[in-house]
Amino acid sequence: MVMSKEVPQLKLGSQGLVVSAQGLGCMGMSAHYGPAKPEPEMIELIRQAIDSGITFLDTSDFYGPHTNEILIGKALKGGYREKVQVATKFGVRLIDGKPPVVCGDPTYVRSACEASLKRLDIDCIDLYYAHRIDTSIPIEVTMGELKKLVEEGKVKYIGLSEACASTIRRAHAVHPITAIQTEWSLWSRDLEDDIVPTCRELGIGIVPYSPLGRGFLAGGATLVKNLPEGDTRKEYPRFKNVEYNKIVFERVNEMATRKGCTAAQLALAWVHHQGIDVVPIPGTTKVENLNQNIKALSIKLTPTEMMELESYASSDVVKGDRHVYMQRTWINSETPPLST
Repeated sequence: MVMSKEVPQLKLGSQGLVVSAQGLGCMGMSAHYGPAKPEPEMIELIRQAIDSGITFLDTSDFYGPHTNEILIGKALKGGYREKVQVATKFGVRLIDGKPPVVCGDPTYVRSACEASLKRLDIDCIDLYYAHRIDTSIPIEVTMGELKKLVEEGKVKYIGLSEACASTIRRAHAVHPITAIQTEWSLWSRDLEDDIVPTCRELGIGIVPYSPLGRGFLAGGATLVKNLPEGDTRKEYPRFKNVEYNKIVFERVNEMATRKGCTAAQLALAWVHHQGIDVVPIPGTTKVENLNQNIKALSIKLTPTEMMELESYASSDVVKGDRHVYMQRTWINSETPPLST
């Protein structure tokens, strides 16, 4: 790995994409975690992240919707575009105020890509994910259109988010997949038995979202108590079971105190220790947290410490599903076979 300021760079997957070893999840700046934050402050935060060596920015057309991509587009003005790798997503579609639906139809894939390019005000998306898997059509159909977008120069690399192992294999057979994005943290480890080995067999990078358990591993019960109105985390099963789950944070925090770091840094360091093919994308809206997250890269954990941490948040300790929409995670992301 070659050092880039405070953050190393590494290869994500085997297709040629090089990114910072830690990315920046930008969702919370615009949506879902309470009201949108002031645009000038978020632009400054994104630019400070880039100046510190974080070059891998993560967004989606669903965040806002649309406003997060516009924010990033503005932040990349003034020479910043050439310094970053932009990852965005398509596939979670809002129609006339109805509940969101997942769509992988080729016509929609193309229109979504072109719309994201305009909002981001860039010529090419570095990494384009299917945000969720459309289980009504074969994954090969969706991938066929994504392959065309790569051939046309509108997309450099293709990724999938919350895809099961068989879907990953089928998609990879159409066009190489560069990265799989899925939830992975100290208390969300359901991908380790099947998804991680599949990615490593195929040379696919892994991008954990919510590596701090949507902030719970940084603030515990105090975070949950202070969530603002409109914050979707209020509905997450694990947050509703805070009185039971707070012991997880307390134990992590105790170990962090022994090591001279914060609970958030310790939890994030655990994710970084999963391998050089793993690039977590913690999100934040505060410069202080950004700087703390970067420092997590320098924390060293022994195998014994890793096992100790894992014992604090084992599946028999944590109460509640990791996601409010478990039916839209990789667990239920198999698509129908391609007709011949």
